Amino acid sequence: MPENNSQAIWTPNKPESLNMINFQNYINESNKLRIKDYQQLHQFSVDKTTKFWQSIVEFCGVDFIQNSTQVVEYGEHKIDTSWFVDGTLNYAQNILKHRSDKTAITFESEKGVKVSISYNELYQQVAKLQQFLKNQGIQKNDVVAGFLPNIIETVVAMLATASLGAIWTSTSPDFGFEGVVDRFGQVEAKLMFVTDGYYYNGKTHDCLEKAKIINDKIDSIEKVVVINFTDNQPQSQEKNRHSCEGRNPLKENVSTQGDSSLRWNDDARFISWDSALDNNNREVHIEPVDFKHPLYILYSSGTTGKPKCIVHGHGGILLQHKKELVLHSNVNADDTLFYFTTCGWMMWNWMVSTLTTGASLFLYDGSPFYPDGNRLLDIVNDNKITHFGTSAKWISAIEKAGVIPNQQREFSQLTTIFSTGSPLMPENYDFVYSQWKNDVCLSSISGGTDICSCFALGNPALPVYKGELQCLGLGLDVAILDDEGNRLFDETGELSCMNAFPAMPVKFWNDEGNKKYKSAYFEKFDNIWCHGDLAKITQHGGLIIYGRSDATLNPGGVRIGTAEIYRQTDNMEEVIESIAIGQDWDNDVRVVLFVILQNELKLDEALIKKIKTTIRSNTTPRHVPAKVIQVTAIPKTLSGKIVELAVKNVVHGRPVTNTDALANPEALEQYRDLHELSY
Repeated sequence: MPENNSQAIWTPNKPESLNMINFQNYINESNKLRIKDYQQLHQFSVDKTTKFWQSIVEFCGVDFIQNSTQVVEYGEHKIDTSWFVDGTLNYAQNILKHRSDKTAITFESEKGVKVSISYNELYQQVAKLQQFLKNQGIQKNDVVAGFLPNIIETVVAMLATASLGAIWTSTSPDFGFEGVVDRFGQVEAKLMFVTDGYYYNGKTHDCLEKAKIINDKIDSIEKVVVINFTDNQPQSQEKNRHSCEGRNPLKENVSTQGDSSLRWNDDARFISWDSALDNNNREVHIEPVDFKHPLYILYSSGTTGKPKCIVHGHGGILLQHKKELVLHSNVNADDTLFYFTTCGWMMWNWMVSTLTTGASLFLYDGSPFYPDGNRLLDIVNDNKITHFGTSAKWISAIEKAGVIPNQQREFSQLTTIFSTGSPLMPENYDFVYSQWKNDVCLSSISGGTDICSCFALGNPALPVYKGELQCLGLGLDVAILDDEGNRLFDETGELSCMNAFPAMPVKFWNDEGNKKYKSAYFEKFDNIWCHGDLAKITQHGGLIIYGRSDATLNPGGVRIGTAEIYRQTDNMEEVIESIAIGQDWDNDVRVVLFVILQNELKLDEALIKKIKTTIRSNTTPRHVPAKVIQVTAIPKTLSGKIVELAVKNVVHGRPVTNTDALANPEALEQYRDLHELSY
């Protein structure tokens, strides 16, 4: 794939003022070294494990309750590595230590209602909710679940849970009840938080019917706390162009199955949020926990079976997130970070860690396209956001919709744009720098639920090259390996990590002998983490992601990343979106491309020829699909990722065992019935 990346599209201004450079100086002074650039700093971080991670604790301000006796103790297998031995800490304490009247969180609803909470108010609410949890018998190691939208109360509930050493897990309310049961049921959640409803794309949806079904199906849930979203609107509303102007937005256009919002008070298992906070507790008790003590349970997408329950610990999350926010993102206490996410995506957990820096967090819940593609851009501009995060698909979508970000907007405070979820194409970089802001660090980041953080990400002290993630994460010996486990440079192979690192999962839930854990990441290479992405380390020391390995196309035995094809179709004005799979065919594999077309266009021979010619001209003949087929929908997970493997299974007549993990499972049916694939 031609990249033409010899020239940087952006270079940093005054890098000497950045946290990353200050950290480099700190390492030099502490160790009497002369590290001169990021590559040398990264090499130090993987060669000198003890010194590096101890420096992260000191420089980034990670608070321990009891100091450790040893930074790292290696086991026989990488997953047996212990970090900060004998030390204790607590994730919640590292947020709640920021006691001031400064704004901690601002929330804006889809209807435009805004409310803010200070760090002092956050502490007070956590204190009250913690007391309620204690009264309900919630103890260390109990699981508390949130079936919640991205609101302030979700953060409060998580912090109250974590402060006790209990374990937080969450999904977003657009999950079907079966998907929630598959998740919360496996981990035997003891208490669940829900809202009476949420709104999306101009419509309001009831949550309580699903909550009742979930409660009935999961015997372990003893109490459900209901946040009355309709009663939670501020009396004095800050109005803007999206404001509901004093209305109760959740009482409009409510999509319900009966009057559940009126009946839940009759169920003794349910209690209101206001009642839960109706106590006089003013102090948060912080439970000291070990470095590896479980903080979060996250879930794999679950499109090939029940989702895997991935457990992350207090210490690993703290160190990795602080490193990524303070150093790789240059987040400081006077900044405001806004990441468009839901509570069912690991970016929510990553985003919340902004509060450990003393910075402000901005939350939005609703459609990113309501009332149109300008919505998130208006939020960023009007609220002086300094760090904004979104998905590559959203950036591509607003460009195709003709949205011009810098039209009547200045983005005066914006320093960083994050993008993840899928590879950010080189053309997206051109769009950001020409039509959004020319002085911004565009950080394409990649990691995942598996580590609740990043293997490769941004660095505001480095240049940005189109199509590349700027750098490999500090402390992680990221490598690209061939099928024999040999390192590759400037060649495509398996994204892997050669060393143990604190953000590795603590365990999988109910995984005897770590069998599922080892199978997920250590099956391909012995005792080497294999992440499942097809990637290449570039001459600049950056990374290019070509897609998931399990979705890699292999026509004629040549490995092709699907992202290389999507790059071409995304640039065609006729194509809204596409998905490519490899179909077993005539003792080989052929590429099949499915496309959604603009404006009711019909796929004809001329357009098929144009699609194939475009792909051939900009890639290789191996990338050209044998079949191009028009569809009306592409199946996606609830976090918006296309599911190539599910489509591949359907086309080959294999089952997709957990369609409830999909946002639009009905989309699979048209792939099942495509007779065109028979010739």
